[in-house]
Amino acid sequence: MNSTRQHVPIKVGLVVGSSRPGRRGPAVAGWVAETTAGHPAARAGEVTVELVDLAEQRLPMLDEPVPARFGDYRHEHTRRWSTVVAAYDAFVFVTPEYNSSVPAVLKNAIDYLDAEWRGKPAGALTYGVRGGGRAAEQLRPILAEVGMEVLPSHVELGLFTDFDWTGADRSDPTADGRIAPGEGRAELITAMLTELLAAVRRRRDGHPAEAVAPAGEAADLPAGAGEAVAPATGAETAGRDAVPAGGR
Repeated sequence: MNSTRQHVPIKVGLVVGSSRPGRRGPAVAGWVAETTAGHPAARAGEVTVELVDLAEQRLPMLDEPVPARFGDYRHEHTRRWSTVVAAYDAFVFVTPEYNSSVPAVLKNAIDYLDAEWRGKPAGALTYGVRGGGRAAEQLRPILAEVGMEVLPSHVELGLFTDFDWTGADRSDPTADGRIAPGEGRAELITAMLTELLAAVRRRRDGHPAEAVAPAGEAADLPAGAGEAVAPATGAETAGRDAVPAGGR
């Protein structure tokens, strides 16, 4: 064990996975950052959580002539992105659900790199009309393919259960609701950070990452895995057509 390395604060990157104008990602990520700031490890200075906004990275669609696995980056924007990602020990990906998957900007950012992701623990928070769970289903195998240690469960926020639309113009599909996570959501984020920290510490101790279940094998995961927050159903869906429907 490298005792010096053990005492270096763990850095977690909070990736905002949408770049659309008017997106809700920064507000959701801001809530995650605020919540994790209360974690005992954060208060003790053992971990820092920082926003990594893909809109600010301004990566073009993948334009590297050499596959990322070779690490032969020809463009300055790729080298800059490599430096950003390499600085973190673990990640939480905050993403809306677009057409049953993740936004192109997030997939593109992941595809740019390889070694910088490998072995690092990753968690996911999704949001959307029904919580964005299908985005998590698509994201998990993408992260596993670049060698990340993906947590088996994720956190979902529903636009009808975790946002307050009081005073919003419900005829406007770009209207912003105030993020107001329901009961238990903060505890799920705290639990996710605890899992990420444990995984980073295992890695620093030289222990191999725990096995990650391949896509399609969710039935073999612990009960409730992948369903940290149940999708909105029943009364929670009432008036669905009267409020903004996009994940943004």
